[in-house]
Amino acid sequence: MTVARDFRFGVTMVVSESRSRWREKCRRAEELGFDVIGVADHLGARRPAPFPALLAAAEATERVRLTTFVLNAAFYTPALLARDAVTLDLCTDGRVELGLGAGYVRAEFEAAGIPFRSGGQRVAHLAEVVTGLRSAFTGTPPRILLAGWGDRLLRLAAEQADIVALPGASAVRDGGRLRLAGPGELDARIAYVRGLLGARAATVEFNSMIQRVAGPGERSGLLDRYARIFETELVAAPEEMPTLLLGTPREMAARVRERADRYGFTYFSVLEDAMEAFAPVLELLR
Repeated sequence: MTVARDFRFGVTMVVSESRSRWREKCRRAEELGFDVIGVADHLGARRPAPFPALLAAAEATERVRLTTFVLNAAFYTPALLARDAVTLDLCTDGRVELGLGAGYVRAEFEAAGIPFRSGGQRVAHLAEVVTGLRSAFTGTPPRILLAGWGDRLLRLAAEQADIVALPGASAVRDGGRLRLAGPGELDARIAYVRGLLGARAATVEFNSMIQRVAGPGERSGLLDRYARIFETELVAAPEEMPTLLLGTPREMAARVRERADRYGFTYFSVLEDAMEAFAPVLELLR
C-alpha cells in the first residue's frame, strides 16, 4: 500500500495534580516533537474533563494540535457539544481536532445516569452528534476523527470522518472486556473501511493507537501481562501485535514504517507513559 501522507504523532495525556505540572507536561510533549495532544473522555478518579484540559494545554503550547481522544458521544446532546466545541476552537485559534466514539464502558454510562443502549442506537446518536458539529461552524469545521471497530461505526466513519481510528480492540460482550486484535483481524477491518471509502480513501487519514511501547528488555512476558487486562489473541510474537511496539528505537521506527505500508496508518498515538520512550522513534521517522 503506497502512502503519500506525512506521519503525525499524538500523545494521550492524563491531567496532573496541579495546573503547573499539567502545563509543564504539555510543553514537554511539544518540545519532543509530538504533533497532537489528546485527552480521553472517561469517568473515574483522575479522569479530566477534556475541554478545560485542552484549553489549558493550548495556553501552555504554541503549535501542537489539540484533540479529544475520544469523546463518548452518548455523554452529550448534539447542541451542547457543538456549543462547547465551537468555543474551544475559538479559544485555541483553530488548533482543535474532534475525536469521537460511541462509548463502550457500561459502568461509565451507569455512573453518568445515562442508559446503555444498543450498539446501533449509540452509533445513531453519534451520527446525530457529528451532523450537529459540522453544522455549528460557520467556516471550515475542525477535522473529525471517528474511532471504532464494528461495521456500523466504520460505515459512519467512511461517510463522515476526516480521520478513521482503529483502536485494535473490540468488546467481547456489549459493555464488557476488550480483546486486542491480531494482524489478520486488523487487515480485515482496514479492507472493510477502505472498500466503503472508495475514492475518499486517498484523503482520509488513518490512526493507530499504540497501547504499549517497550524496550528489548521488556519483551519477556509482555503478552502475559496484557492477557490479564485484555483477552489477547495469541500470535507468533509480541512484535506482530498492531497495538504493541517493541524493540530498540530503530527497530520500532522500522515497525512503524511497516505498519504504514501494510495498513495505511500515518497518524500514530501513544499513551503518556510512553511519551519519553517514543520520542527517539519519532525523531527517526521525521
